[in-house]
Amino acid sequence: MKTELYNNETAFELEPKVIDETRQGEALTMERPVTVKGNGKKYYIESYGCQMNFADSEVVASILSNAGYDSTAQFLDADLILINTCAIRDNAEQRVRHRLMHLSAVKKKKRGAVIAVLGCMAERLKEKFLEEEKIVDIVAGPDAYRALPSLIEEAETGQKAVNVLLSREETYAEISPVRLNSNGITAFISIMRGCDNMCSFCVVPFTRGRERSRDYDSIVAEAKDLYTAGYREVTLLGQNVDSYRFSHDPKLVGKKLVDAKYEEHVVNFAELMEMVAQIAPDLRVRFSTSHPKDMTDDVLHMMAKYPNICKYIHLPVQSGNSRILEMMNRTYTREWYLDRIAAIRRIVPEAAISTDIITGYCSETEEEHQDTLSIMQHVKYEMAYMFAYNERPGTVAAKKHTDDIPEEVKKRRLQEVVDLHRIHSLERNKEDVGKTFEVLVEGISARNDEDVYGRNTQNKVIVFEKGNFKPGDYVKVKVVRCTSGTLIGELAE
Repeated sequence: MKTELYNNETAFELEPKVIDETRQGEALTMERPVTVKGNGKKYYIESYGCQMNFADSEVVASILSNAGYDSTAQFLDADLILINTCAIRDNAEQRVRHRLMHLSAVKKKKRGAVIAVLGCMAERLKEKFLEEEKIVDIVAGPDAYRALPSLIEEAETGQKAVNVLLSREETYAEISPVRLNSNGITAFISIMRGCDNMCSFCVVPFTRGRERSRDYDSIVAEAKDLYTAGYREVTLLGQNVDSYRFSHDPKLVGKKLVDAKYEEHVVNFAELMEMVAQIAPDLRVRFSTSHPKDMTDDVLHMMAKYPNICKYIHLPVQSGNSRILEMMNRTYTREWYLDRIAAIRRIVPEAAISTDIITGYCSETEEEHQDTLSIMQHVKYEMAYMFAYNERPGTVAAKKHTDDIPEEVKKRRLQEVVDLHRIHSLERNKEDVGKTFEVLVEGISARNDEDVYGRNTQNKVIVFEKGNFKPGDYVKVKVVRCTSGTLIGELAE
């Protein structure tokens, strides 16, 4: 199995990360309740797009496991093939359509095999997708995964099955995800679903529905379970984590809560981070993604308070020009964004900052493009996801704005952004040479099996000699040299 994973949920990465899920069957065996009887059928799943899609696939795997399915790493052996899709860019959708052509071989080999399209692309195209892609049997949106067993039963009778209803309540809170491609050390925890920010370029509010936060009890319980199972890092995941807010319904009064002081209290994101950070000092806590309009100082002070809350913030800017930001409906100005950067530098001075940038948005002038370059010069981001504007059907921009920047201009501006970022990334990494960091070992280096790799609190990858270290170990490593993307280290004295 494979997953194409983008590293954020509202912007677009140039090259997706491809993951081989060879350990999935092992994970399912561990996660499945002993009361579940296998049905003798196997499923295969591929995911495309953002971290939220990857987390959703883990929920789907749990639902199918509880319905008696086993996983397989070979799609030709599968009775059920699921493609978890991304709709944020046209080329993401085209990759899915191309992939479906290859998967049609399963239909020829195995009579009765079922193919399902899940996620944002399914939500955007709905029943139309069944007409366009004849081999697809099931179309299920992001809020319809509980219905998959019944949808599969319907499809197995020869009918086309569709459920793309969006929900105002669904968070899959009590479902224990099956950890796909797990390294046993790091894991995502979904803390909310949907998005209420109507950024004009983005399809997420239309494909994932309104924003709703998950019960903090279930989040903390999931984090505790992961820690007990040996995981040492969790990433709290949401379209806009800073807007997380949850309070218990009155009918739940009397339910045993994580901590009495939070009873009948509206828990915000800073407080949620504290709950998770207090589980254990050697459980790292990360989060993604923040929105500049919602990142308040209390989140930054909580990061500074707990050493195990990682000092890394993904803060998408999209553009450095206030007029373009207004057209994008980002609801902040250049000045507001720079104020948030100043707050980060003041309260969490060691924090690394990454961003998303879109070039060539509707009507963007050369001067406005220069504003984006200048904000990059001011911040000097450690990491960035950079893309030329890509109009998406159904978005506010597609309805109200004219995509009037020629493709060659978009690409030239994008290249200028990429070139500048490479300079900044190398500059930031050079600042780390000679410093010592605590690194959480994640695995063997892909380039040299005598080396291991891990990340420091700033989310930077550090490669160093393997020795006797294993995944999950914390190691003090001194950086001795670097590239623009990687730090190379040695054991600290």
